[in-house]
Amino acid sequence: MKTDNQPWYWIPVLNFASGLPYAIIISVSVIMYKSLGISNEDIGIYTSLLYLPWVIKPLWSPFIDLYATKRKWFLAMQLVISIAFLIVGLTIPMSNFFVLSLAVFWVAAFASASNDVASDGFYMLALAKEQQSFFLGIRSTFYRLSMLTGNGLIVIIAGFLEEKYGDKTKAWSYTMVIVAFIMALITIYNYFSTPKTESKNIENKAELTPKVSFGTVFATFFQKKQIGLVLAFILLFRLGESQLLKMLTPFLIDSKDVGGMGLTTEDVGIIYGTFGVLALVIGGILGGIAISKHGLGKWMLPMILMMHLPIIGFVLLSHFHPTSIFYVYATVICEQFGYGFGFAAFMMFLIYVADGESKTSHYSIATGFMALGMMLPGMASGYIQDYLGYGNFFIWVFLATIPGLILSRFLIFPKDFGKKSA
Repeated sequence: MKTDNQPWYWIPVLNFASGLPYAIIISVSVIMYKSLGISNEDIGIYTSLLYLPWVIKPLWSPFIDLYATKRKWFLAMQLVISIAFLIVGLTIPMSNFFVLSLAVFWVAAFASASNDVASDGFYMLALAKEQQSFFLGIRSTFYRLSMLTGNGLIVIIAGFLEEKYGDKTKAWSYTMVIVAFIMALITIYNYFSTPKTESKNIENKAELTPKVSFGTVFATFFQKKQIGLVLAFILLFRLGESQLLKMLTPFLIDSKDVGGMGLTTEDVGIIYGTFGVLALVIGGILGGIAISKHGLGKWMLPMILMMHLPIIGFVLLSHFHPTSIFYVYATVICEQFGYGFGFAAFMMFLIYVADGESKTSHYSIATGFMALGMMLPGMASGYIQDYLGYGNFFIWVFLATIPGLILSRFLIFPKDFGKKSA
């Protein structure tokens, strides 16, 4: 395998290695715990707390800059993640599996957040600026594919094993061991495919200049234009989505007598792993193309609406409970396409916020606030759903998207930001 810098060899898999652990820790854990009999309230609180490493990753990201190379960091962290998933698989048959598996997921979450910081930094060091723009869509696509591999293929495997063994504990134990094996293979591939760019380019001026203190980096972030409004937007933009993501799987799996759709684990995996994957990827690609053609200014509002309006589909499902699974497929396809298309605007805005000196650290801080905006509402989502019931809960989720929409209209940024230069 070639070890010189050929981005097509390493960018897809390196970004897949960022998205898959996140999907398993944040999303698949919800399905797993639901299948293993954990309550919605506990799922909402404890799986939302797993966001915390991504919230506070700016606090230790300077260590990744100061000690060893970013390549060594992400390889080490991917190995830790592989071992952690293996241990989760081994703890599931135990009587106190919930506490033990959560503790190991926490370790995996810290390793995954560190892997993200190192991978992002490596991407900026290994590629020239024009290459970074070209491969932005590729990074995003493979990250999304990894998320849907977790939410789709891995869940399908778990559902198949549930049917095969008639034992959900054994099924999920084996599934997590399989995930550990996949992560180990990815780590080995990345070891051979990623270039040793940092050691070869040590003469690079950016690497030789004195490191800016973390205090200075942090302070300059909060001196940015409209920073109060920007932070409010980042925190509130995903207020509805953060709650939707935590309770969507329980809604699809719960029986109809408690307001759910009564689907099996395998059904959920198939829905998200087939048409859901396709819709998400197409939406993400079209979102990137739209911004590169016309700039963020033209597309910010349409993309926010495209991302949030599909929630209405879940409102309808929860009120009418159609017997045909076609309606579930249609709703998920609309939701995934809208998410892929609309989220492009939010991520492009975060890139704008981070632009300038210390952009790697500033982007890390911005995404930390984004994770905080996902964690806190997600923690309360189980209690809100239990109080309101699924039908009213999805109405509440839809209303929760309005503050971010309103704030977006007051943001000031170059209307052609993200537009490809002729």
